[in-house]
Amino acid sequence: MTAAPATPSPPTSSLSPSARLIWLRSRGLLVALLVLLVAAVVIALLRSGEQRGALDPRSADRNGTRAVAELLADRGVETRVVTTTAEAADAAAADTTLLVARPELLTQRQRDMLRSATARSDGRTVLLAPDASTTTLVPGLRAAGTPDVGPLAPRCPADYARRSGSVELGGIGYEVTAEDADTCYPADGLPSLVRVPSAGGDTVVVGSAGFLHNERLDEEGNAALALQLLGSREQLVWYLPSPADPAAGDSGDESLIELIPSGWLWGSIQLAIAAVLTAAWRARRLGPLVPERLPVVVPAAEATEGRARLYHQVDARDRAADALRAATRLRLAPLLGIAPGQAHAPDTVVPAIARHTGEHTSGHTLLFGPPPQDDAALVRLADDLDRLERRISPASADSTTDKDRPS
Repeated sequence: MTAAPATPSPPTSSLSPSARLIWLRSRGLLVALLVLLVAAVVIALLRSGEQRGALDPRSADRNGTRAVAELLADRGVETRVVTTTAEAADAAAADTTLLVARPELLTQRQRDMLRSATARSDGRTVLLAPDASTTTLVPGLRAAGTPDVGPLAPRCPADYARRSGSVELGGIGYEVTAEDADTCYPADGLPSLVRVPSAGGDTVVVGSAGFLHNERLDEEGNAALALQLLGSREQLVWYLPSPADPAAGDSGDESLIELIPSGWLWGSIQLAIAAVLTAAWRARRLGPLVPERLPVVVPAAEATEGRARLYHQVDARDRAADALRAATRLRLAPLLGIAPGQAHAPDTVVPAIARHTGEHTSGHTLLFGPPPQDDAALVRLADDLDRLERRISPASADSTTDKDRPS
């Protein structure tokens, strides 16, 4: 028993892209992506460096507040850092100043917990730059403007403001309806520092936290105001809200947009612009298509013979027979009055051949039959197809008529 020969894999065309060609075509895009990646990493590192330790009394960075904590320690005020709402609420007491560094990060549940704790503590609460959503911690106060940060005069009779003098405030301006409130350091007609007294304590709201930063503490009267606001009690509890706070995950009132980190819009716009530029670069056209001259012109007979030798080499008699039958059907279609699109439909071709030849079965077997089993059968098939085409062609019919006409 002879084993069937293995079908070799098709040879690689000379037009198939090589690894070098693929690299040459894609290197521009890869370089652009690498540049974008490096830029994103650099921007992330720079921004993380700016935000690292911001408003943290343990940080000596330029945006940290370690200098304030050390000045308070020299005056006997102990500074303690907490990161959960429960710790901040438990620490609220008459001898304690509770500072909330980022009140805009608090959820509604956290705000309710702090408001309930500070209302009965008789201590001092300091809120750094609360926005419109967090001024609910202070009754009778509403954020109403965003003036520029800069040196501002007190313009109020409060002792702590007059002793401090000019301070770098602004940022957020507030409308105040609470009675007996101190409204100091106005900007654009709105105070940027408000003190609202309560039964045994008070709440202080400042529109900007920049005067507490290490790099600005020695400017204007920033240090004097910080010591007077934060050093009036024996203890200072510095609350830094954290996303890991269990109380921050139970509110359920934030929308999807609010949960996305800030800056997502600019990042999305940059990515969209980069994608459009990349698509435009890849889709550019250098001009109309120009046909290229072939390096070698191969005669049709040689191309046909070469293709036949390839079929013979791999014993592809089925494909050779399909090619012969398909070519014959295409040539016979106009002779039979059949549209080219119907040339390969047996229901259309076979009846048309039967009308010309008078044979009803040979046409189907010849044009749509099984593949030949050996080379001899393939040769007979080619001869039969050629004979069928000569019978139907008009030239063959004219020749037969001339022969039968008497001289």
